[in-house]
Amino acid sequence: MANVNTGETGLVPISLSVNGQTHCLQVESRITLAETLRGPLHLTGTKIACNRGACSACTVWLVGLPIASCMILALEVGEREVTTIEGLASGDVLHRVQQAFIDHDAMQCGFCTPGMVMSCAALLECKANPDEDDIREAISGHICRCGTYPHVIAAVLDAATK
Repeated sequence: MANVNTGETGLVPISLSVNGQTHCLQVESRITLAETLRGPLHLTGTKIACNRGACSACTVWLVGLPIASCMILALEVGEREVTTIEGLASGDVLHRVQQAFIDHDAMQCGFCTPGMVMSCAALLECKANPDEDDIREAISGHICRCGTYPHVIAAVLDAATK
């Protein structure tokens, strides 16, 4: 995908693969993936808090790896697959981490929850039986003002058994 201005509008055509669907869009070259997900794609589960990669609220998967979506431009994503919190569930069946967060009351205000879920689900994708230290490392960049960290750890330990 060329980073070419398409005329007077200042928009760049891009194609994004998000949650298994391809979306053809025209975006400003400076728009982040987080802004694109929330704006034109209406996937508002991804939260923007600090908008500088410091809080991890905007965590999504890029080719299965957790990233801060506020730190990458939408046009930089290219053909790589993006998975958001909306893409974790399988139809009406929640991902085991999503269900464990509910079962263990691992969210309060809910603002950090989508990013935490994405990081914890990624952890379970690469390590089936994480210990508490693994979970702490996976959520180490996440800022939760409500302090639900003990509930998150309990939820992930439970999800690992399912």
